[in-house]
This record gives sequence, C-alpha cells and structure tokens, in this order.
Amino acid sequence: MPEQKTLRTIRSFVRREGRLTPGQQRAINELWPQFALDEGDDLLDLNQLFNRKAPKVIEIGFGNGASLAEMAKSKPDTDFLGIEVHRPGVGQLLNLIDKNGLSNLRVACTDAVELLKHRIADNSLDRLQLFFPDPWHKKRHHKRRIIQPDFVKLLAKKIKLGGHLHMATDWQHYAEQMLTDFSDNTNFKNCADDKYIPRPDYRPLTKFEHRGQKLGHGIWDLLYKRH
Repeated sequence: MPEQKTLRTIRSFVRREGRLTPGQQRAINELWPQFALDEGDDLLDLNQLFNRKAPKVIEIGFGNGASLAEMAKSKPDTDFLGIEVHRPGVGQLLNLIDKNGLSNLRVACTDAVELLKHRIADNSLDRLQLFFPDPWHKKRHHKRRIIQPDFVKLLAKKIKLGGHLHMATDWQHYAEQMLTDFSDNTNFKNCADDKYIPRPDYRPLTKFEHRGQKLGHGIWDLLYKRH
C-alpha cells in the first residue's frame, strides 16, 4: 500500500520565541491558573469564564499586550480574550492584568484559528479585533496571511448578527486584499462604504504605530458589521 502524505496546515505565524524575562516567567507561573486558558478541545462557555454575562471581544495577536490591557481597563463592562502565540507577550500581558486588577481580561497562548474553530461557539462574539497581523509581504508568502476567504467564512460563524470585526494594518497591499476578501462575503457589511475608517478612539495608539507614523507609514483601519 503506498504511503499517504499528510497535508501540512499553513499557519499565519512562526513561533519566534524570545527569552522570557524573570518577571514574565513569574507571571506565567503564578497568574496562569487565574487568567489564562489551558490547551483543550472542549467548547468554552465565555460567560462562565468571566463569571458574568457581558459583551465578548476576542483580539488575535496582541503583541506585548499594552494596547489590549488599556482597552480592557477603559471598558470594564466588556469582557476580552486575547490570543497570542509568543510567550513573552503573554507573560507581559499577565503582568498588566495583575497590575491593573483587570477581571475582564483573559489570555490564550495558542493558534487563534484552531481555537476559533473548535472552542468558540457560533454566534458568541460581539467583536473580533485583528490589529497589525503579520503581512507576509513577499508574494510567495501571501498564502500565510491570516485573512483568507476560508477564515472570513469562519469569522462569519463566530460573530453575532450585528457584531463587528475591526482590523488594522500598516501594509497597504494587505489592506486592499482584506477589502477584496470581505467584499466577496455577503455576511459582512463595510461600515465605511467599501473604504477605510479613521482610527477610532477605542483603539489605543501603539508604540509600533506611533513610530511608523513618524516615519510616514500609512495605517489602514477596516470595520465590518456582521449582518
């Protein structure tokens, strides 16, 4: 019998694991049980996770967590789940959760696509945020971008009717691809008449973004409503 080849899943990220600082390692050791999700394949009850009923927001790829922590601090009536594959960023955000007493923020260190597929119930999210995903700017790497038609279909299942998807990128070609991929899906309506929106006040300006602005880099924000 000929050997069967297993198709390798194309991921939108590479784990470039940096060294954890002592503070980040301590946060993971001590705060993980209270604020982070263990790996698993069971469906999450988000209301049980936060011990209340409130709007639920997922952010994919929160970096060092500063922007997400600031957002959670400014919106105590909303629950946030941040997903990041790099442990130093996870440790940093856990420290910020502890420092600011943020009971409305949880963390997952895992593949966001797999978590959405298997552990997030359909029609359970009020908002999904994707800020500055890896643009994979070389043409041969575009297949690694997280925004792809199949991922758009997955988001349409997970975001509630009337809910929102907010994306931001500093790579114009990626922004244009996002417009194309979402224009092909009738479940989402562009909130800016098929164009971009100004950065809303609720999305904090990151150090990365501020530095890019000084260098003259453009920023493209896209907001879609699930309908």
